[in-house]
Amino acid sequence: MYDEDDLREIRQGKEEWEEDTRSPVLERFGERKERFATVSNLEVEDLYDPTDVADIDYEEELGYPGEDPYTRGVYPTMYRGRTWTMRQFAGFGTAEETNDRFHYLIENGQTGLSTAFDMPSLMGKDSDDPLSDGEVGKEGVAVDTLRDMEILFDGIDLDEVSTSFTINPSAPVIFAMYVALADQQGVPRDEIRGTFQNDMLKEFIAQKEWVIPPEPSLHTVTDTVEFAVEETPNIKPISISGYHIREAGSTAVQELAFTLADGFAYVEDAMERGLDVDEFAPQLSFFFNSHNSIFEEVAKFRAARRIYSTVMDEWYGAESEKSKQLKFHTQTAGQSLTAQQPLNNIVRVTIQALAGVLGGTQSLHTNSFDEALALPSEQAVRVALRTQQIIAEESGAADIIDPLGGSFAVESLTEEVEEKTMAYIEEIKEMGDGSVRDGVLEGIDRGYFHREIQEASYEYQERVEDGEEIVVGVNKYDIEEDTKPDILQVDEETQNRQLARLEEVKEERDDDAVEAALDDLQDAIDNDENVMPAIVDAVKEYATMGEIMDVFEAEHGAYQEKIGLA
Repeated sequence: MYDEDDLREIRQGKEEWEEDTRSPVLERFGERKERFATVSNLEVEDLYDPTDVADIDYEEELGYPGEDPYTRGVYPTMYRGRTWTMRQFAGFGTAEETNDRFHYLIENGQTGLSTAFDMPSLMGKDSDDPLSDGEVGKEGVAVDTLRDMEILFDGIDLDEVSTSFTINPSAPVIFAMYVALADQQGVPRDEIRGTFQNDMLKEFIAQKEWVIPPEPSLHTVTDTVEFAVEETPNIKPISISGYHIREAGSTAVQELAFTLADGFAYVEDAMERGLDVDEFAPQLSFFFNSHNSIFEEVAKFRAARRIYSTVMDEWYGAESEKSKQLKFHTQTAGQSLTAQQPLNNIVRVTIQALAGVLGGTQSLHTNSFDEALALPSEQAVRVALRTQQIIAEESGAADIIDPLGGSFAVESLTEEVEEKTMAYIEEIKEMGDGSVRDGVLEGIDRGYFHREIQEASYEYQERVEDGEEIVVGVNKYDIEEDTKPDILQVDEETQNRQLARLEEVKEERDDDAVEAALDDLQDAIDNDENVMPAIVDAVKEYATMGEIMDVFEAEHGAYQEKIGLA
């Protein structure tokens, strides 16, 4: 970007500045800290200049928005065309209560729904399972049968809303219920829009929710991809998720590297299934965390797009531009929220949301300020949504495409994040003897990812304990305060109401039809067929979440025994 004569003059000018201007001030006043670093502990310089980006090829590495390598954004107009989709996580109690929250959010300007499920639903258990006792509706909505899904979306036209579902082991069942609900509403399957998290590799790396082992889990995820390509082209069947990897304590680089590696593993598995990369890749999506170090986060998002475009082209032969465009959802960092002085979280969330916008996210969830204490209250949810709306409408951040592009600091950080991320991905690929998929599976089996994240998490906590990393209101600027503010409470009668509905459904349904549908699902598994059509048929007969997942668990229970959970 600069010729050698320019760079020589800039280096000389910087040396003179350091000696004549900066040094006297440093000698007299010093600096606040001996070392400055990002949340992920990447050291940052005091000043960046053209010499830090001298090796960047503008056309090859930056280019223009909407053009390869998409460093500057996946769309030519970005938010000047339309803003990102604004989502707020919603889900608690029964389907009726969550439906009320959905309508509240839509009335307040939300442009996409995002659904949280309770732990039994996440783990494929029915509300009447002994293991579900005390957990029904507590951290998300309880969904046992298609009846719950009907109530959950009562008054909401599926052809007019985009819905995100944060669910993993039982994602195929929720996907099937959504398809069945669309069939009920008369909405063509190719018109329903939404995203299913459905990222099982991430579960074995970080979040730890699974029902069947890694390889059959991966096989089932690929079933959903194949089904989505054929039946629901506007559904994204996987949201390949770095969010939970970061929440588990990883650095920004580890989050990006492990997430992209998971994504490439899904690509390889689908291609081995015989799917054409340009047929399914446009339906893949990603989900990242946005933490406090605003420039590190922006660099991470920009590096993500560049790496993905290059790898999809060079490793997997993608030809369609849509196959090389990394599109992602962002959620602000839950791990950063504090129970102490919870209103401080509004500021943290604003900074993190701004980083997502400056980094070019396609949709955004802003955490509520009270989430370190309980499920979000309506007031807290409204503030979180208004945060996005103020950024979009008042800040000007959405008016310039890639506004930090060309920043010496951001471009240098982008290069550094890209280099360190690719080093991880190459290491994972080597573990798989040239296959990223096999490397991810091997890494899970070896505990490689757990160790890497654990070491990063421990190192961060050490810095917090030593006061090197400041957490306002926790290890600095703390005060005496009331730690019991008004928070949302889930009605203790929720479980009883849910159990009553489940019992009613079981009494009304045709048990013979349910049994036949579950037998068909077993046949699909035995014959190595795509399981999604059989699951759709089963949910239409009001087979329960637990009954469907029990078929899978019975087939693969050995994994739980292997790791000592059976």
